[in-house]
Amino acid sequence: MILLLKLQERKKGRKAVEAVKAVESVKAVKVEKEEKITTAPQKVSKGDEVIGMATALPDGNLIVPVIKNANEKSLTGLARAVNDLADRARKNRLKPDEITGGTFTITNFGSYNNLAGTPIINQPQVAILGTGAVRKKPAVIETPEGDAIAIRHIMILSLSYDHRVIDGALAGKFLNRIKDILENYSPDKG
Repeated sequence: MILLLKLQERKKGRKAVEAVKAVESVKAVKVEKEEKITTAPQKVSKGDEVIGMATALPDGNLIVPVIKNANEKSLTGLARAVNDLADRARKNRLKPDEITGGTFTITNFGSYNNLAGTPIINQPQVAILGTGAVRKKPAVIETPEGDAIAIRHIMILSLSYDHRVIDGALAGKFLNRIKDILENYSPDKG
């Protein structure tokens, strides 16, 4: 998930942006979960914010430790959990209950400077969100004076989900919610 937090800071504020992606994704998961999570192959209860974080291992394999009660953690608490789990995963020191029970995974292929990827669901979880690298790109923005071209930070999000649990409309709303949260994020708002 938030290997995001372990990225080297290339530009001022980059780590904060990456951490916010993780925290706000957890919040968006909670918002959208309230609408529909009743027909999951593995029963997912409302309030279960057990977020998996895809973690690359030194041997090239991947493991998905989980952050239990992610919704109850502050940004600092999430950062600590991520760093602890990632470190212990890479040292082969995770406990069995730290790799089970996830409902949603976040993976960051952007940490390898990739713009996009196609994440695959870690069954029996219901979805996985992939985050690409953040890049500055020219974009058309609407202003009261008309359209203008400006340099914006752009990131591609990829969402794969189990259609038995989530339909396309809900997935689209979820991605739009994350976009809104990220575009309107202010460190002053928390």
